[in-house]
Amino acid sequence: MRVIEPSFEILTPVDTETVMRHIELCGRVCYKSEGNIGEGSAERLIKHMLDRRHESPLEHFSISVRIICDRGVSHEWVRHRIASYSQESTRYCNYAKDKFGSELTFIKPAAIDIGTEAYSIWAAAMKDAERSYLDMLKIGVAPENARSVLPNSLKTEFVCTMNLREWRHFFALRTAPAAHPDMRAVACKLREEFVRLLPAIFGR
Repeated sequence: MRVIEPSFEILTPVDTETVMRHIELCGRVCYKSEGNIGEGSAERLIKHMLDRRHESPLEHFSISVRIICDRGVSHEWVRHRIASYSQESTRYCNYAKDKFGSELTFIKPAAIDIGTEAYSIWAAAMKDAERSYLDMLKIGVAPENARSVLPNSLKTEFVCTMNLREWRHFFALRTAPAAHPDMRAVACKLREEFVRLLPAIFGR
């Protein structure tokens, strides 16, 4: 049994200036102001549009991210329907195979600290789930049926592609204090990276 922290990797190459220019060009079509493109004009136009809630030009650029989190978080994530997803399948993946280390991987819950009684109870439950799953495979149960004993804390991996407008909506919901702690553990760090790459769009 392995226990890891959630993580992410931005797969789309993001050149800040290229993205800003692209969004500016798309936005200026609305105002027929392409002639105003110049030094610093992209940031000014994007600020103008966001101040007026004119966000549709942001839909013209998408970013793909590989997410590693628990399956409970992934179930919440895929509720964002203006997106494309490709997710690791517990139906076809056989975790007894060598490429998975012949073991299950779980995501440590954000709200449970290592060394506490709660963590000991959680870790024992994960060990039991792993044992049950592997025992079922040993007696010939197919992975698609053995997966029925797997918990929400099971590690999953998926690629999510959203346009910039939907990423803004996603972060507004999933980094909020009321969001689930395990969701925030991924979403808040991911948003920080988006702010670093595209501060004019995600830093406001």
